[in-house]
Amino acid sequence: MQNNKPGTTIEADHELRAMDAICINESQNRHKWYYNFKYLVAGAILGIIFVKAEVISWFRIQEMFRLQSFHMYGIIGSAVLVGMLSVGLIKAFKIKTVHGENITFTKKKFNKGQVYGGLLFGLGWGLTGACPGPLFAQIGTGATVVIVPLLSAVAGTWVYGRFRTQLPH
Repeated sequence: MQNNKPGTTIEADHELRAMDAICINESQNRHKWYYNFKYLVAGAILGIIFVKAEVISWFRIQEMFRLQSFHMYGIIGSAVLVGMLSVGLIKAFKIKTVHGENITFTKKKFNKGQVYGGLLFGLGWGLTGACPGPLFAQIGTGATVVIVPLLSAVAGTWVYGRFRTQLPH
C-alpha cells in the first residue's frame, strides 16, 4: 500500500519519521540568543586543547595513518574510553540534563552505508589531514588552506541532508 509520498511504502515512511525523530533535538526549552554563548566558550577551550595536544597537526595525522606513532591513537582511544564511561554512568544513575530532561539512548541498526561512509570519511581525513572537529582550530592557527576542506564538509553535509530520504539506509 502506498502513502502520499510517491515511491515509498507506509513502512518506509514510518522508518523515515523514526529516523527524523532521532536526528533532531527533542528539547522543548526556548532560550535567549545569548544562551548559546557558553557553546562558543566551550568551543574555544576545545580548540585550545586541540592545538596544545597537537590533534590538529597535519604531521600527527599523517603519522597516525602511516602507523608511525601512537600519539593520535592514544588520544582517540582515551576519548572512546571517556565516552563509554560517561554513557555507562548516565545509564546506571539515570542522570538527567541540566534542565531536568531524561537522556535517552536509541538502538541503531547497522547497514553497509556506514562502512562506505567511514571509508569516505577516513579517505578525506587522510588526504586533507583534517577531520571536522579540528577544522576551525586549524583555520584559527592560520592554516587558511583548510577552508577548502571546511567548505567541502559543509557541502557534503548539505548534499546528504538534501538527498537523505532517497538514499538506501
